[in-house]
Amino acid sequence: METIAFDLSKPYSVGVEQSAQYRHDGHILLPGVASAEEIEYYRPMIVGLIDELAKSRDLQVRVDGTKPLFIQATNLWQKSEEIREFVFAGRFARIAAELMGVNGVRLYHDRGLIKEPGGYATPWHKDHYSWPLATHHTVKMWLALSDIQVEMGAMRFATGTHRSGSFPEVRMSYDSQELFDRIIRDHKIPVVSYSMKAGDATFHSGETLHAALANTSTKRREVIAIIYYADGTRVMEPNHDHRRLDMQEYLPGLKAGDLAASALNPLLYESAH
Repeated sequence: METIAFDLSKPYSVGVEQSAQYRHDGHILLPGVASAEEIEYYRPMIVGLIDELAKSRDLQVRVDGTKPLFIQATNLWQKSEEIREFVFAGRFARIAAELMGVNGVRLYHDRGLIKEPGGYATPWHKDHYSWPLATHHTVKMWLALSDIQVEMGAMRFATGTHRSGSFPEVRMSYDSQELFDRIIRDHKIPVVSYSMKAGDATFHSGETLHAALANTSTKRREVIAIIYYADGTRVMEPNHDHRRLDMQEYLPGLKAGDLAASALNPLLYESAH
């Protein structure tokens, strides 16, 4: 494939109203974060790499070891120089920093996500449950690599749950799905889903309760997710196995209390102010 130069540092305008909405709701949809040309160029590389990796090992995520939810491949940036350029894009990192209101952000990891037709619904969960990061300043960008209609397994966000103490810290499971469904219903918490065009992205706090619908369509849902956290964050003392495993894999060589800045966590954006 011919190499094409894109300016991935070109800023995306995030207004005061959008930052306020993100901080109030815990999630936001931003249109056109990546251009049609950028998606046309990078999508085949990302999806192709995921498909290639899936040939040699089972990348299917299942809850309670049963129903297949989606295919997941992590840290694609380590396997392709061009994907690295995309994951390290200053444009995306700057959006994350501006939405959170922090001066700089580091990479936690990226994830390529494909939900095949027939993929089951992903239960309610909070991402920070698995992240040994001692900060509330975490955000996941979920960027559509192709158009995503609601019936293709769109994300669902429980608005304002990043500010609520009503949700216990539990792993993602069908039991947690029933528990969180009941809390959402009892507290009348608004739930939002978005249809997305290729290049659109949602950003949600690691503290925001979210899920995904089943893919009842005949098309694959193709996404790359990139997780950011505030520069200066320290490693949390892991309080369960999920965080212990994450610390070993994504914060290698670090221990509780260290700055969360391993070789796998480059600084992707820093404000000049």
